[in-house]
Amino acid sequence: MRRLLSPLAVRSRVLKNRVIMGSMHTRLESLPNGLARQIAFYAARARNGVALIVTGGYAPNQEGRLEDGAPVLETTDGARALMPIVESIHEHGSLVLLQILHAGRYARHDGAVGASSRASPINPRAPRALTPDEVERTIEDYVRCAELASMAGFDGVEIMGSEGYLINQFTARRTNDRNDEWGGDVERLRRFPVEIVRRTRARLPRDFLIMYRISALDLVEEGNDAADIALQARAIEAAGADILNTGIGWHEAKVPTVAYFVPRAAWLDATARLKAEVRIPVVASNRINMPDIAEAVLADGKADLVSLARPFLADAAFVRKVVEGREAEINTCIACNQACLDFIFRDRPASCLVNPRAGRELDFDDVAPATARKRIAVVGAGAAGLAFSTTAAERGHDVHLFEAEPRIGGQLNYASEVPGKSEFNELKRYFARRLELTSVALRLDTRVSAAAIGNDFDRIVIATGVVPRIPDISGIEHPKVVSYPDILSGRVRAGRLAAFLLHGEARADGIDATAHFMAEWGVDVSSARPGGLVAECAPAPGREVYLLQRSNGRFGRTLGVTTGWILRAAVHRAGIRSIAGCVYLGIDDAGLHLDVAGSRRALDVDTIVVCAGQESNRSLYDDFKKAGREVDIIGGADVAAELDAMRAIDQGVRLAMTV
Repeated sequence: MRRLLSPLAVRSRVLKNRVIMGSMHTRLESLPNGLARQIAFYAARARNGVALIVTGGYAPNQEGRLEDGAPVLETTDGARALMPIVESIHEHGSLVLLQILHAGRYARHDGAVGASSRASPINPRAPRALTPDEVERTIEDYVRCAELASMAGFDGVEIMGSEGYLINQFTARRTNDRNDEWGGDVERLRRFPVEIVRRTRARLPRDFLIMYRISALDLVEEGNDAADIALQARAIEAAGADILNTGIGWHEAKVPTVAYFVPRAAWLDATARLKAEVRIPVVASNRINMPDIAEAVLADGKADLVSLARPFLADAAFVRKVVEGREAEINTCIACNQACLDFIFRDRPASCLVNPRAGRELDFDDVAPATARKRIAVVGAGAAGLAFSTTAAERGHDVHLFEAEPRIGGQLNYASEVPGKSEFNELKRYFARRLELTSVALRLDTRVSAAAIGNDFDRIVIATGVVPRIPDISGIEHPKVVSYPDILSGRVRAGRLAAFLLHGEARADGIDATAHFMAEWGVDVSSARPGGLVAECAPAPGREVYLLQRSNGRFGRTLGVTTGWILRAAVHRAGIRSIAGCVYLGIDDAGLHLDVAGSRRALDVDTIVVCAGQESNRSLYDDFKKAGREVDIIGGADVAAELDAMRAIDQGVRLAMTV
């Protein structure tokens, strides 16, 4: 990791390595003791060696706030309130930038403003177009915000000019229909960001850093093309920016950019294209989640720095583990979005599926040694059992983990086989290493009973997970019928025709190769056309598939806010036939017999895959209770409502912190 760990001088500042913790909205400020929570959150990452931290976005004025109660920096009192955060980061030798973000037409309040009055498709509120005088005032608000950041001790600011926020809205014809000094031709379309950077540079100290986050690829119709972006990048550099950070896609883009469907480092060509246009350092971002990927980015000369955001939720010690050669111990971001982005869009403070301590540092603190060492039996090496076992062992307990299968992982093994979800293999790799480091006594291929456990343990924890629910349908035992574990494990191969009975998540085939991903979603990374969009080229489906559900509701309605739309789009693109409101009448050699809205039909299919939910596997727990033994139950064995690794890991860690 020679390049990743090498220093970089920018103005009079020296970044001790090439790793930036990118800006994240966390909502920690909304929790009780919010300032202390932010201090603990940022300090944990600084203490572990990250070179530069970028805060979540602060609006330069009330109009620009993302929502009511969102962070705004426009007063000296506000600047003073942020000083403890800065001091906690500086104490550990890291630099920190305050991100200035004006939401523009994305603002979720009635005072939203924009370059024009065009509303966003993801926000029901129509913005009011800023007048020329208001544009001038807004620029001054940006500069004043930077001055206040300097007063608070920040080493600089990141000016957010991407992802479709206000500055981005001024730069694209999609949202800028003005014909005054702030819109019209290409030069006037980029004037707004150039003036912000130029005036900020003129009014702030020479050693104050200005990082500008530019949209390297808009991924929306009427977005900028490569030539427009190159001109903007050079103009921003000439105006005084010190670092150019790259953003990919507007929030309203119909192309996924950060979810697990997106291959690792998929957007590097867009970053490399920008790097060739400027002389200042350029930052690569999005789907860089492991050090070998980051090192390759730098070694190939496609960027000078890498920005990791969610990977620092997954593991606060990411950089320290790289420095100490412990890459195998990194808890990897699996890009699931479940506890970070999905929480934010549901007005909840962010955390992390693989690391429930993220953002909750005051609640968990460091893993404290147990007051008394206990001998603990854990049955089930799925997500909950692994989380409990490793945390309890880290606290000093003697933990024995029993697993009936020949490998750890439980339902994680099935998840990692779903096309596009191979990142779950990283979670299994992480836990396997943690079992070694914490000296958990792991016994695979071992089924246990209440009698076998006996009285040899001080505490017993049941984490036996779930079993597929078998619906009551005539003919369910027919050879055509298989369960989702049969398919995902490879024990059964589906025929050419298959009926998927879903009562929860939709399943869609993903694409591994970056080139195939770009073709499927209609992306031209060279951005020769406006927005970098071309015609989608979906692969021909290998099977004729029916997607069936009993309810009349929308398919996949319980899926994540930031990933459900991607799955539904993939299902539609693959030509899968979706049928809701099904009454399953029976299964025989002729196929699956249905009644849909009073009309009977039979689907002549080769394979019927049952995805009808799960039931808790709690028979062992019940045996212990009948024997009068005190026993804990966690994970799917406790609650089988959908497959929820987030709940399982959180529950396992929290229980382990109390024993």
